[in-house]
Amino acid sequence: MTRVVLTFGVLAGVIISAMVWITAALAERDQIKFERLEVVGYASMIIALSMVFFGIKSYRDNQGKGRLSFWKGVQVGALISVIAGVLYFAGSLSYGIVSPGFEETFMRKFTELKVNQLQTQGAPQSDIDKAAAEVETMRVLFRNPLLFFLVCMMEILPIGLIVTFISAALLRNRELLTAQPA
Repeated sequence: MTRVVLTFGVLAGVIISAMVWITAALAERDQIKFERLEVVGYASMIIALSMVFFGIKSYRDNQGKGRLSFWKGVQVGALISVIAGVLYFAGSLSYGIVSPGFEETFMRKFTELKVNQLQTQGAPQSDIDKAAAEVETMRVLFRNPLLFFLVCMMEILPIGLIVTFISAALLRNRELLTAQPA
């Protein structure tokens, strides 16, 4: 199981890390609308986490000899998702190191986006000031690598677990559910 989990976890992590670098570089150069980053980011996670399906399938076909229980599929998929999450964090952190001004630019644009959205909605100035203060707090918190790691994991793991449960359900052997003891 270790080989399958590592192989597909690293593949998923490399895909999501590459997408982080590509979208961050495009955003930094204003070649992608800032408002679209969230959609692009989550779409990238889903694409990368498709490796969970293929990892569970590989485990079932090669190590499970064509047999897979739902919970074994969940175990394989969850471990792949955790490895992908760690590499997602590493990719995100490394882009910030390679492009030191990115964090400030990103947070400034994020603040502008939130303020503009609230202004468009006709929100009172107190709400606008509160949103700007929340973004500033977020910026300070993200400087702590442990908190940044936790945020990265909170972003990717729910998606990884959803993909895991769906994949395990699709790939499990139905006859295992109805097998009667001899």
